[in-house]
Amino acid sequence: MTTVGSRRAVVVGTGLIGGSIGMGLRKAGWFVSAVDTCPGVQQLAVECGAADRSGFDDEADLGVVATPLGQVPGVAQHLLARLGPNATVTDVAGVKGPVLEAVTAPNFVGGHPMAGSEQEGLDGADPDMFQGATWVLTPTQVTDPAAFVRTSEVAASLGAEVVALEPEHHDALVAVVSHVPHLVAATMMSEASQASEQHAALLRLAAGGFRDMTRVAAGHPGIWPDICAQNRSAIVSSLDSLVAALLRVRHVVDSGRTDQLEQMLSRARAARRNLPGQAPPPERLAELRVIVPDRPGVFAQLTTLAGELGVNLFDMEVAHSAEGPQGVVILVVSGDQAPVLRQAISGLGMRRSLRRLG
Repeated sequence: MTTVGSRRAVVVGTGLIGGSIGMGLRKAGWFVSAVDTCPGVQQLAVECGAADRSGFDDEADLGVVATPLGQVPGVAQHLLARLGPNATVTDVAGVKGPVLEAVTAPNFVGGHPMAGSEQEGLDGADPDMFQGATWVLTPTQVTDPAAFVRTSEVAASLGAEVVALEPEHHDALVAVVSHVPHLVAATMMSEASQASEQHAALLRLAAGGFRDMTRVAAGHPGIWPDICAQNRSAIVSSLDSLVAALLRVRHVVDSGRTDQLEQMLSRARAARRNLPGQAPPPERLAELRVIVPDRPGVFAQLTTLAGELGVNLFDMEVAHSAEGPQGVVILVVSGDQAPVLRQAISGLGMRRSLRRLG
């Protein structure tokens, strides 16, 4: 893994996620400064261990934007201008398309850690929040590979597994696995709450299944209007698919087709059990070296290809050639997934080699 510079970071927005990132970075040896528009929060971040000091750090070489979604582009552009082209700036917003359309600097890397808590603000911040979580990065055709690698290393140092996706694809996928589930949980909770007005014992009967399904409804409601507005199309499309699926289930239940119902439940059970786990041990990893033309967009093409194929990137490095217009991209992936990625890269006409690390 490459060296992570001077290890000075400024985190703008020290709520639940920003505070957790600050704590995690400090735990990893970074000097962290906190910036927040809410009175007193900057100093509170220092007092609770999410930062070393309050206020901006002009010497920081990493900027993290953890503000509400609507503020991200403006804050990111301010950080980029103030820290300069040698710093890396990233964000944690749950919608990426509009952010990457507005912020096009090569040293800005869109990011989205898929982690959270029902608790709010610094009271819920946890340096281990990202252990085993998926951290999505969304490189574009203009993204500097060095900035991408650095952001990936930061995410990995906090315990996360990095997945690279195109911004628009990220937004379509999180609508299915994050945004719509939150809306469904909130709807179920609202329905149960209204029903409890006529049946006082109803909420007392809410056992593990209902509590598990509605857990995310306890999250802060303030972030969701922006998310639904900026990812409207993908969310509506996913809601339409869910409504159609529920109607099919209704028909199966209403018709008494227990065989179809059991098949559906068995498929769902198998899919749930096959959800990805954490990173494999080193002996089950492989190193894929790809010779690429040294031009903009190639690194984003490779990393997002891995994400599209469901291949996690556990480490990566870019080696620019001093002789000629080419370089080498080194990707460390699961040994089981490496052949799939190697074959896909072959289809791009790029030379590559594979080496098992175990």
